[in-house]
Amino acid sequence: MNLDLSELSLLAPIFRELFKGYHVSRRDPELYTQLSNLQDPYRALFRALGFELVCDTRGFYYFVPEQMGAQVNKTAQRLALFTFILVEHLADQGRDPLAVLDGGSLGRDELPPLLDKYRDLFLQAEVTSQDELEEKILRRLTQLGFAAEDNGVYRFLPPMHRFLDVCLAVQQDRDLAATLHSDLPLPTPPLAVEDEDPVVSLENVLAEEEDEEAALARAIAEEKELEA
Repeated sequence: MNLDLSELSLLAPIFRELFKGYHVSRRDPELYTQLSNLQDPYRALFRALGFELVCDTRGFYYFVPEQMGAQVNKTAQRLALFTFILVEHLADQGRDPLAVLDGGSLGRDELPPLLDKYRDLFLQAEVTSQDELEEKILRRLTQLGFAAEDNGVYRFLPPMHRFLDVCLAVQQDRDLAATLHSDLPLPTPPLAVEDEDPVVSLENVLAEEEDEEAALARAIAEEKELEA
C-alpha cells in the first residue's frame, strides 16, 4: 500500500498518545475521527514501525504490546482487580455492572466503603488507602483513556470493555467470586504501559519526546523506502 503521508495530518499526536498506552475513543474527537477515516493507512504505517494498532468496533483504538507473552505488568493487574471488584460489588448492591462500567459513573464518595469491603484484595495490589486507590488505579484509568474524571465523579469510557470482556469470559468458565478471592494474578488484558510511573523531570520529558520523534521518523523513513 502506498501511503500519502500528507493525509495523516494528526500523525504526531495520534502516535504520541498510542505510544504511551492511551486508548483513543470518541472522547478525543479529532484523533478518533482521523483514525476512523484513515484506519488502513495508519495501521500500515504503525505496522512498519513494529506496533499493532487494534481497532475495536465498540469505538476505541490502542496499541498491542510488542511482547504479548511477557509477564503482565502491575498496572494491568491493578486495573483488572479493580474491575473484578466493581463487578462483584455492583452485583451485590443489585446494580447492573454492565450499565455502570459501560458509560456509567462512580462517585468519589463510593470509594471508602468499597475500600473497606475489599481491603484484603486491595492489599494484593499494594493499595491501602483512598489516596492510593485514586493514585494507583483511578488516575491510571483516566491517563490511559478508560475513564474520565469530573468534579469527583469517574465516568467509564468504551475502552473499559477490554476488562469487562475478561470478567464476562471468567464468569462463563468458572465462578467469578472464586477467581476474585484467589491470589493474584487475575486474568487481564495486556496493556502497552510501564509498571510504574517514572520520576518526572525535564530530562525525562525531553528524552521521552525524543524517543517518540525518533520512532516516528524511523517509521516514515521505512515507509518511503518501501515506496521507492
